[in-house]
Amino acid sequence: MVQVIGKWIGRLLWLLVIGVALFLIFAPAYVERSRNAVAPHDPYPVSDAAAALHARLTIGDWHADSLLWNRDLNERGTRGHVDIPRLLEGNVALQVFTAVTKSPAGMNYHENSADSFDNITALAMGQLWPMRTWGSLSERALYQAERLHGFAAASDGRLRVVTTEADLDALLTARAEGQTVVGGILGIEGAHALEGDMSNLDRLEAAGYRLIGLHHFFDNELGGSLHGEANAGLTDFGRAVVEQVVARGMVLDLAHSSEQVARDVVEMTDIPLVVSHTGLRSACDVHRNFPDDLMAEIVANGADLGGGVIGIGYWADVTCDDSPEGVAAVIMAAIEVVGEDHVSLGSDFDGSVATAFDTSELAALTDALLRAGASEDQIAKVMGGNMLRVLRARLN
Repeated sequence: MVQVIGKWIGRLLWLLVIGVALFLIFAPAYVERSRNAVAPHDPYPVSDAAAALHARLTIGDWHADSLLWNRDLNERGTRGHVDIPRLLEGNVALQVFTAVTKSPAGMNYHENSADSFDNITALAMGQLWPMRTWGSLSERALYQAERLHGFAAASDGRLRVVTTEADLDALLTARAEGQTVVGGILGIEGAHALEGDMSNLDRLEAAGYRLIGLHHFFDNELGGSLHGEANAGLTDFGRAVVEQVVARGMVLDLAHSSEQVARDVVEMTDIPLVVSHTGLRSACDVHRNFPDDLMAEIVANGADLGGGVIGIGYWADVTCDDSPEGVAAVIMAAIEVVGEDHVSLGSDFDGSVATAFDTSELAALTDALLRAGASEDQIAKVMGGNMLRVLRARLN
């Protein structure tokens, strides 16, 4: 009897092991596929004129969360929005890869508690990230930086990590000479990754981070989130972080920050600021988008260096229409509101958003902008020129 019971226990243990293995193999991919869907569609029409223009553009995107997911970015993926082959197919020159370190369940645009269940803890465990990341937000950021550097090292030169203006110049020179290469810039989506300790900014800077977003979906040690429990402004720690970001030549990102934090930052700084992935309130009247007058104040900051930019996203929650025509319409509206020198791209690709196209299909957006009446000069600015100006103003 004891032997029979032992055999059954052994079989159950094997079944448990197999079940856990199957979960770890298939569950993360299932989650990403459902979170980062691309709507089924026929190939988008791209005119010969649009294709020729697109091939001449220097294209940059302020925001993609691709490092969060368990994919080899050097391989062309069958899910999600961004990888190196698809960036090259889309003629993207620069991609900011943002590290998500904490995200509350539900990601409500109006209100979230910092104590809500954290999706990223579960994702880190489910994807078998190193144990050091399971309980530390700063370690999650450092691990995602390690991933990008690892992808670059294994890319046969197709991916370069950009941390300085000299790196940027070298990348653009290589592309002008015909090399097939894309630059990656590391960004933080929410400075809660500092865990309230300024020394962690040293660690993140050393790891290659150059864009610092102050908030994500919840209030943190720096102040209020746009989606937090109160429209709080900067704390003393938040002000100290802003001062350090300015002093270190980093890019300061106000996406997800409260309106009061944005106003506090404008008041205390004189650098070009970024709202990396957003829409425009007058074009899509949702809480996720700052009011137009605040957007105008933000991009006017650092006027002696050309001012800041807003990166228009590609998902319906901020554009009210995620088709290439819908995104182009918001870009055109933003040009009218803040000016053609202050509009950029900020896809939020791989950021738990559904889209109508992935990064390989960006020529469809160029085509839509031409059909919407944008000039070639305006398109060149929006697709990357304005981003390059801000990076040159900030990177050392």
